[in-house]
Amino acid sequence: MSRGGRSFADLLSRVFGRDEGSKTVAKDRLRLVLIHDRASMAPEMLENLKNDMLRVISEYLDIDPNGFKVDFERHEDAMALVANIPILAVKRHV
Repeated sequence: MSRGGRSFADLLSRVFGRDEGSKTVAKDRLRLVLIHDRASMAPEMLENLKNDMLRVISEYLDIDPNGFKVDFERHEDAMALVANIPILAVKRHV
């Protein structure tokens, strides 16, 4: 996903308080199904992976969990795990 367009849309969404609604929920569920097909990973396993990543990264950084996105991309014969993690601040006390 393009970093600029997605981030700017997310920023506008947060500033103006737009509710993403059921369209986004349905889109996210479809994405999970597609990821499952691509990576042979159960949707629950992907959700657990996302939650674990959030927990560990949150020990070091203050992040916006609502903007946290995880996806798979195909690169030739391999899959890449791509995460978009909105960082609010770096924790100084680790």
